[in-house]
Amino acid sequence: MCLRSVFLAAAVVSAIAAPAIASPDYRQLDAEIERLRLAGKIPGVAVAVVENGQLVHVVTKGARDAKGDPLTPHTIMYAASITKATFAYYLMMLVDDGKLNLDTPIADYLPKPLPDYPRYADLAGDPRWRKITPRMLMTHSAGFPNFRWLNRDEKLDIKFDPGTAYAYSGEGINLMQFVLEEGLGLKVGEEIDRRIFQPLGMSRSSLVWRADFAGDLADGIKEDGQWEPHDDRSSVKAAGSLDTTITDLGKLSAAMVSGWGLSAKSASEWIKVSLPIASAHQFPTFGLKANPENAKIGLGAGIGVVVHDGPQGRVFYKGGHNDITDNQMVCVERSKRCVVVLTNSGVGQRIIPAIVKAALGETGQPWGWEYNPILPISP
Repeated sequence: MCLRSVFLAAAVVSAIAAPAIASPDYRQLDAEIERLRLAGKIPGVAVAVVENGQLVHVVTKGARDAKGDPLTPHTIMYAASITKATFAYYLMMLVDDGKLNLDTPIADYLPKPLPDYPRYADLAGDPRWRKITPRMLMTHSAGFPNFRWLNRDEKLDIKFDPGTAYAYSGEGINLMQFVLEEGLGLKVGEEIDRRIFQPLGMSRSSLVWRADFAGDLADGIKEDGQWEPHDDRSSVKAAGSLDTTITDLGKLSAAMVSGWGLSAKSASEWIKVSLPIASAHQFPTFGLKANPENAKIGLGAGIGVVVHDGPQGRVFYKGGHNDITDNQMVCVERSKRCVVVLTNSGVGQRIIPAIVKAALGETGQPWGWEYNPILPISP
């Protein structure tokens, strides 16, 4: 679906090079997406392009399930950790409301000590939890593992002094949700729907499963080629429970890159570097060597997003991955340009870098940090 013609720039992306696209319309981009999809053996790919803060193009290619039903612009797909960026944007609205300060300890918002809640009883005896702030939780620097069940004893712990390093943590994002719900009395899923989804016309987006999603729903395929059904998530999880469509996420990225609904101060705050990222890769989360190249591009953690400087200026982005999903949302701040790529494959990264570059030109994306290792297109 082409809404407006704009200039498309494309270039080589390592071994999965895409031919240059110079046409001022999207037909060549759509053809290139399909070529990459077939070459990468990805069942379904959905792409939204934003120019000057406006959603201008949505295209879907391939199948949404093992039966071969077509992926459409209205097919429900799993956003995975792009949920974190959505939650972060809502959080900045609360900052504007004066309900939240990013640098006030979460202890000040909770009616009782965090370890007194059964879910966080593991933290009893470690007073460092009192140092944790919303900024630390949203920049993955509270010291938590990604999820507690990754620990051998499956207990939650703090592995380093809060605020001193970056270590990706869904636990931290979910704790921030807990603070809002327990401390401020907010129902996060309902509030995000009221303040973001409804005003933006994101009618097929929700942080909790809806029965009306079942009619046009994407399943996913693992790296071994086995299909798995879409997971009907029954509870709101700020770390990753968003079901949505490529059209809706295109609308959201357009709003984000435009600063819609935020004061100028908050729109700037959420995509500034709150914490430099030194690690060579995003995963595994601990024990990684530092990469001095990160500092050269200003790689850092914003509020729920990753930030870096590239040939087109400041870029913010967020990925989302699991065994049957691989997604990216990439936005260029200065020109208000974005591309969102959703796949129903655990190895969508085979083609995502090429699609991002074809749609936006060279952004200097740190794909080596994002994906470890980077998977080439299979022969």
